[in-house]
Amino acid sequence: MEIATAIDFARQHRRGVLVTMKRDGRPQLSNVAYGVGDDGVVRISITADRAKYHNAVRDQRVSLHVARDDFYAYAVIDGDAAVSAVAADADDATVDELVALYRIIAGEHGDWHEYRAAMVSDRRAVLRLSPTHAYGMLPS
Repeated sequence: MEIATAIDFARQHRRGVLVTMKRDGRPQLSNVAYGVGDDGVVRISITADRAKYHNAVRDQRVSLHVARDDFYAYAVIDGDAAVSAVAADADDATVDELVALYRIIAGEHGDWHEYRAAMVSDRRAVLRLSPTHAYGMLPS
């Protein structure tokens, strides 16, 4: 499957399963909401105290599995992860990126000031998956 085809399919959805690698080499799977930017990079909001954060920082190989609602079509996007700095201030670059990601996933927030503060208190970061390979089964 072409990466562009998988990215187009992923853009039609907002939920998937992120796969990172545990220290022992076994996969760790997490249900996530994600957004695909105009640059083709998949972005996921993560917290710095969760396994997926530590796994992606240690081993940049990640995958995202996206399935159609009826489960009979799917794409897997493999790639390299880059993890942003942890949000430290409501006006820092990480929080700005989280705002942009929220808009892709859910539209406008009712209180951006509250959202920005929550991103700092939650110790959020952005995982950026840059696709390197894709496979799956999509209808023709």
